[in-house]
Amino acid sequence: MSSLEKIGVVGTGRMGANIAKRLRDVGYPITALYDVRRESAAEAAADAGGEVAASLARVTELSDVVITVVTDDAAMYRIFATEGDSLLIGARGKIFVNCATVTPKVHVDVERLARAQGADSLEACMASSITQAREGTLYLMIGGRRDAFERIKPLLEKMSVSLKYIGEAGRAAQVKALVNMVMNINTAGLAEGLGLGDALGLDLDMLREVFSQTGANSRVLETDGADMQNRDHDVYFSAAHAAKDSGIALGLAAGVDLSLPLARAAFEQYERMKALGLGELDKSGVSELTFKSRHGRSAANT
Repeated sequence: MSSLEKIGVVGTGRMGANIAKRLRDVGYPITALYDVRRESAAEAAADAGGEVAASLARVTELSDVVITVVTDDAAMYRIFATEGDSLLIGARGKIFVNCATVTPKVHVDVERLARAQGADSLEACMASSITQAREGTLYLMIGGRRDAFERIKPLLEKMSVSLKYIGEAGRAAQVKALVNMVMNINTAGLAEGLGLGDALGLDLDMLREVFSQTGANSRVLETDGADMQNRDHDVYFSAAHAAKDSGIALGLAAGVDLSLPLARAAFEQYERMKALGLGELDKSGVSELTFKSRHGRSAANT
């Protein structure tokens, strides 16, 4: 393929829209944008160009490569439906690059459906957030056929600072589930440490500095520590998504008859956030459950 494949994007939320803008900036023609919220696609098109497609089939028609960033398993099955409007219509020769964190089996199923139509499908699991999508510095874990990966590797390199080819369909999604599971455990653990420090009357600036120089250090201390302390929970990765992703990992564990009590506890914290109406806060908002002056006291008594 040339370096100027025509790009369609399905799912123009924070990540999808910024991927589209990034690819536009480096010369790729954005030809079609689609979202269940048409106004979202229109907003993205105002910045990245491209037609606001009225159907999924139209996205495929206008594109060489279709990048999808949808919400969950059900959304993936809808956009790759075998009946009605679908990205699979007229898909021969196209490549689908699926970036959402979904159950690994979904990627296996989508690859099978795409191959039946003469198309290819890759999972490009993202271990980064909005800023990295906009700057083209995502960390991408790739699953699917190696030849399909090599065909569009130059495009993926424009989206990322590092690429890791994991293996066949579903394998990258397994790794991504484990990445997010561990990240969510670390985030919930940090929230408890800071919450207890606050309850003990410790200076939290001092405590975070000590954490950073000891075994309590972690990436989430850098990204979320100050936000937890200052209650700054602007969304980069929502608590609702954290719950979903930890749930995917727990499903994988159940499939191999493995108990993961820490993953279960973190999952339950994010589910509690959803129950309290806090699911659309950033994952750093789990600290709202661990500080006594917030929801921590009531959470401990329920």
